[in-house]
Amino acid sequence: MMVDPRTPVIVGVGQFTERIDAEDYRGMSSVDLATEAARAALADTGADPDAIAAAIEVFVALRQFEICTPFSEAPLGCSDNYPRSVAARIDANPARAVLEPLGGHGSQKVVTEFAGAIAAGDHEVVLVLGSENGSTLRYFAGREDKPDHSETVGGQLEDRGYGFDQYMNEYTATHGLTGAPVQYGLLDNARRARLGATVADYRRAMAELFAPFSEVAAKNPLASSPVQRSVDELATVTAENRMICDPYPRLMVARDQVNQGAAVLMMSVAAARRLGVPEGNWVYLHGHADLVEQPLLDRVDLSASLSADKAVAEALRVAGLTLDEVSTFDLYSCFPFPVFSVCDSAGLATDDPRGLTLTGGLPFFGGPGNSYSLHGIAETVLSARERPGQFGLVGANGGVMSKYSVGVYSSTPVEWAADHSAELQAQIDEQPTVAVTRHPEGPGTIETYSVRYDWPTTTGVIIGRLDADNSRFMALTTDADLLALMADGDPLGAAITVTAGAKENYATLA
Repeated sequence: MMVDPRTPVIVGVGQFTERIDAEDYRGMSSVDLATEAARAALADTGADPDAIAAAIEVFVALRQFEICTPFSEAPLGCSDNYPRSVAARIDANPARAVLEPLGGHGSQKVVTEFAGAIAAGDHEVVLVLGSENGSTLRYFAGREDKPDHSETVGGQLEDRGYGFDQYMNEYTATHGLTGAPVQYGLLDNARRARLGATVADYRRAMAELFAPFSEVAAKNPLASSPVQRSVDELATVTAENRMICDPYPRLMVARDQVNQGAAVLMMSVAAARRLGVPEGNWVYLHGHADLVEQPLLDRVDLSASLSADKAVAEALRVAGLTLDEVSTFDLYSCFPFPVFSVCDSAGLATDDPRGLTLTGGLPFFGGPGNSYSLHGIAETVLSARERPGQFGLVGANGGVMSKYSVGVYSSTPVEWAADHSAELQAQIDEQPTVAVTRHPEGPGTIETYSVRYDWPTTTGVIIGRLDADNSRFMALTTDADLLALMADGDPLGAAITVTAGAKENYATLA
C-alpha cells in the first residue's frame, strides 16, 4: 500500500535497565539512562545512527520523579534541560526540546501528539524519551559518596509544567491522598463494593490478575524483578509482602525504585526512505485516543473509569478493529484497578489467553514513573515487527485514573487518521457530579476507604456520604474500633460519625 509520504511511522525503539544486583551497577543518572535508551533506539532503526541523530528535530522528554514538584530539589542534582542533555550525548541538536508534565498516560499521549504533527508536516523526525533513576536515589541516600548529577546545558526548552495539581488538591492531600497506593486503594475498594466481593475474595482476584504478569516479567531480560510469583505468594501477607495501603500488599504495588530508560523514534515515511530505514522496521499508529476523567471526588461512580472505556473504544474505532482482532495488549498496571477497569468496560477477560502485558507490568517489570508505557510501546513495536499484520494495543494511565491514552499499532501500512477525542471529552465533561461537603458534621456511611500502613501511625482514609444529604466527604481516623474494622474486617457501608477539624475531618465508628 502506498501512503502519503508525511505518514508517521515508528522506526526505532530502545530500552535500558540497570539492576542494583548487577556486578557493574553504577547508580546512573536519569540523563545517562535515557541516553542508553536513545542509543538503542538509533541502532534499532537499521540505518546510520549518526545520520538519524543529526536529523532529529524534536526531543520530547517525560518528566522524571526527581523533578516532579517545585517544592523540592533533585537529591543528587539534575540537568537544567533534560532532553538537551541527552541530545548532546548522542551528537544531536534538535530545534525543539519539550518536557511533558506528570502522568503515566504521557508516553502514549506525546507519541500520538507528535505523530499527528509529523502527519501535518510540522516535523519530520521526533524522539520521545523517558527514564527514572529511583534505584540510584535510594542507593545513595544517606551516603557520603554521593555523585553530583547536576548539569547546565541551557538552550530552548518548552517546559509544560508539573501538572500535579490535576491529580490532587489541598482537600484531598490533607486527607492523605499524597501517594498513588492510597489513591488507587480507594478505587479498588469502591470496585469491591460494586461487585459485593469479600476482602479475601478480592485480594485473591487481584493476585490471580497479577500472577501472569510476573510470569512475563520473569522471561524479560529488562525486568527489574524477573521473578515469577504464584497467586498464593501475591495474596498472602508476610514480612516480605507487607501491607502498604489497603488493599495492597507490597507485591501488588508498582515497583518505582528502578533505573530504567526507554525511547521511541518516529519519522515521516519520506524521512524514513531518505535516511535508509528498512521498511521492515516501520510500525504504524492505526488508532489512538486521549481522554481526561472528572476530578476524583466529582465522579458519581468511583469503581469505574469512563475515560478509559471511551478511549479504548475510540482507538479501536479509528483503527477499524474489534477487540477480538487485537493480538497483544500492554495495559497500565500500577495497581490492579487500572487493568480491572479496562477489562470491565471492554469485556476483556482478566485471564484472556492473549495476555494483558508484554513487559511484565509495573510491579514486576518496573514502574519507571511517567515513562512506563514507553516500554509498553517499545515491546508492542517489536512484537508487531515479529508478526507482520498483527495489532497491538497499549493503554496508558495517568494520575488517579485521571487521564487515559490508547494507541493501536501494526506493521500494516495505514495513513494517519484523526480521532474524535475532543467530542468524547465533551461528553465526559457533561457527566453529573457529586456534591462534596468539605466540613462535614454528623452521621454518615463509608463509601470507600484505604488504610495507610506507610505512615508512622497507621491511619484510615475514608470517602463517605453524609446521612443528611448524601453529599460526599473525606475523613481520617485513628479511632481504635473503626481502624480495627478497616484493617481486619470490612467497613464498606459502615455507619460512622464525622467531625470537622481545623484542617482534617475525623471519623469514629457509630
